[in-house]
Amino acid sequence: MRELGGRYERGAEDWAPFAITDARLVTGQNPASSALTADGVLAVLARAA
Repeated sequence: MRELGGRYERGAEDWAPFAITDARLVTGQNPASSALTADGVLAVLARAA
């Protein structure tokens, strides 16, 4: 993935909240990341409005 220009990131600890937003893509690492992921989705939607 990295060879093709992809980026891999992960949280410092397993099962700790961690989410990434890149343009319109929002993803969370695990169920504990749901609030961070929701915040990211809301931010993307606010920028689009």
